[in-house]
Amino acid sequence: MSMSQCRVHRMRRREFLAAAGAFLAAPAFFPGRALGVPGKPGPSDRLVTGHIGVGGMGTVHLQNMLAFQQEGKVEVAAVCDADEGRLAKAVQTAGPGVDPHRDYRYILDRRDIDAVVIATPDHWHAVQTVHACETGKHVYVEKPASVTVEEGKAMVAAARKHGRAVQVGAQGRTGLGAWHTCRAIRSGIVGKVKKVTCWHYENPVDSSPVPDGDPPPDLDWDLWLGPLPWRPYNPRYCHGVFRWLLESGGGNIRDRGAHQLSTILWCMDVDRQVSYTVEAKGTAPERGLWDNPVTMDVVYTFVDPDWQLVWGQPGEKVGKTEFGNCFWGETGRLVLEWEGAYRPAEPEAVRFKLPPGGVEVHRTDAYPDFNMNHKADWLRAIREPSYRPAVDIEIGHRVATLCNLGNLAYLLGRKLVWDGVKQEVLGDPQANRLLGRPQRHPYHL
Repeated sequence: MSMSQCRVHRMRRREFLAAAGAFLAAPAFFPGRALGVPGKPGPSDRLVTGHIGVGGMGTVHLQNMLAFQQEGKVEVAAVCDADEGRLAKAVQTAGPGVDPHRDYRYILDRRDIDAVVIATPDHWHAVQTVHACETGKHVYVEKPASVTVEEGKAMVAAARKHGRAVQVGAQGRTGLGAWHTCRAIRSGIVGKVKKVTCWHYENPVDSSPVPDGDPPPDLDWDLWLGPLPWRPYNPRYCHGVFRWLLESGGGNIRDRGAHQLSTILWCMDVDRQVSYTVEAKGTAPERGLWDNPVTMDVVYTFVDPDWQLVWGQPGEKVGKTEFGNCFWGETGRLVLEWEGAYRPAEPEAVRFKLPPGGVEVHRTDAYPDFNMNHKADWLRAIREPSYRPAVDIEIGHRVATLCNLGNLAYLLGRKLVWDGVKQEVLGDPQANRLLGRPQRHPYHL
């Protein structure tokens, strides 16, 4: 499929901002066309969606929403990707009537689209989420929520200011394994938990570096880089492997850590315990473009309640699979493999019967598939403004902050004292300057 057949559009920033201002003048939440207003039913109760980033998990998200479309709950109207090959495949998957765009701003300019699903590389998540909220669209954004603390703060502020439902794609909180584990931990299956450890395999090393060169003809390299500083194209930078650069991916702690730490906070019931200390150490790679630490150990220490969270790469492998968590309690331990979505809970957690006074936790179980379940939870939040999704952007931001501060403590080589209320590192001006970073024009907040 050629670019002309894809009908790809570009938009200048001033045009985007003008469109954003016009959209914000429209009524909040769904337009009457979608859900109707009291006394004036709309022609359809389907949510109209656009998909920004359709490779990898973006394909899974698109397939999920097409399944919802079959149920009459949504209508997939558009797909977007900076890679023409991925865009063409998404058009084939979505079928007739779905519009392709290379530039996400064209999707945000469309008044007929109510919500967007964002599965671009991590460095794009914050900018696209904030712009989507500013144009009145609800957002499902892949984890991690952000690559800097300042980005995460902007995401939360935009969602609240414009009344948008923003769900972060950390599916563990709507997975059955995490639910079994959460209710068991909160109800005392191992007594009071003082420590939670994570194990995970090491970050890879770029053992076969290649020189810079021209980007593939199907890839809009400038648009792929977006907020990042300009640099020449290198295949070791993009599609999948962006994960292994600190500025664009942040390694396993910001990738899988976003899943694991989210589930741990839920099980420990400490979403609002936002202050802690962070200490980190790791081994840097000896060659190649990728700069994430190969091995890494991060210790987070919380007070009132007192407990420790340890990210180990590789850490102590307590379970059988390549990564997971272990809750160490006063009377025993409980393992959760992976993050609670892709793997079941341990048998003792599944069989656990709530004691008198035990804690029953919220379970989202509309679908047996955890990816569908997580999106169903988001759709509920859109239709019920008083309901916050399982991984609301504020929770996603706090989890991303854990991950980002872990990397920052490694880079600086010293202990950080994080005040989560002020959202600053106490007594460390240099660290605070690194909580954000410049973004390239015009792809910035």
